[in-house]
Amino acid sequence: MSLTKPATLSDVALMAGVSESAVSRTFTPGASVAPATRARVVQAAASLGYRPNAIARTLTTRRSRIIGVVVSYLQNQFYPVVIEKLSQTLQRHGYHVLLFVSDGHETGATVDDQLMDVMQYQVDGLVLASVTLSSAIAKGCRAAGVPVVLFNRTAPIEGVHSVASDNHAGGCLAAQALIQAGCKRIAYLAGLEDASTQIEREQGFKDTLHEAGIEVFARAVGHYSYERACAATRDLFSRATIPDGIFAANDHMALAVMDTLRNELGLQVPQNISVVGFDNVPQSAWLAYGLTTIEQDAQAMVTSTVEVLMQAIEADSTTAIFEARKVVAPVRLISRSTVAG
Repeated sequence: MSLTKPATLSDVALMAGVSESAVSRTFTPGASVAPATRARVVQAAASLGYRPNAIARTLTTRRSRIIGVVVSYLQNQFYPVVIEKLSQTLQRHGYHVLLFVSDGHETGATVDDQLMDVMQYQVDGLVLASVTLSSAIAKGCRAAGVPVVLFNRTAPIEGVHSVASDNHAGGCLAAQALIQAGCKRIAYLAGLEDASTQIEREQGFKDTLHEAGIEVFARAVGHYSYERACAATRDLFSRATIPDGIFAANDHMALAVMDTLRNELGLQVPQNISVVGFDNVPQSAWLAYGLTTIEQDAQAMVTSTVEVLMQAIEADSTTAIFEARKVVAPVRLISRSTVAG
């Protein structure tokens, strides 16, 4: 049995009648190639069965065209949307996503150990979605020339970029919606206590209630978890006097609140209690929920994340990595049917 030798870049160049560098540029994402040249190269490559070697190109260019993405968990309906948009946007820039799922969600722990694994893949950049890292690992990333963007989190770490929503403003909008609905006993369902999103949303919520002469009636912690939010709801409504309004720090928990109220406690939303969430995940618009929520603009956040990454990767020195950018995306109230009015 005879084995056919794989076609090489030189073979393609010879058949297409172009230089080897033109072939290389044709298969390099983002490189400039004349349309006619690209067409000849692609046709020749197809005829010869030529396949570019991404590993070899990495050795030559010292770039993997891979972005490592670490996400805390995927049960929250916001993150599958984000990952899809992030992957598509990076692909348009000639990059691909290497996804890791952290196990630090319940504790809010850093992902230092996991990042050491990610770095072995020679990633060109890192996006950490709803997780954070230590200053020591951040310093190591800077030394390696790998820019880091925190997505939907902020942290006072030198050289680490961040893209997040205006969570304080979102908390204010949630409080305003419940106040305008005439709620007097307003509860708050917190996420992870140490998460920047949780802290900022709660502070905005409390500030606006205080300005209206109202204090938080009750508080429980759902850890951004469906199951824990259900348990927290049972606790809040086991008391002699129950809330008439509740702000859950994300939609994932708000949906759990609604399921528990309706299916276990026999309460109606919004007739007995008004509910506001945060994120505007696709499920919140389903007729079964119709959740009033604070919208995070996932596409705008993803676009900003990719812009920050591309600028840092293309920088000639590490200056852009040290000069961290902090992007804050605006939010807005999406009114549906879970707030009385």
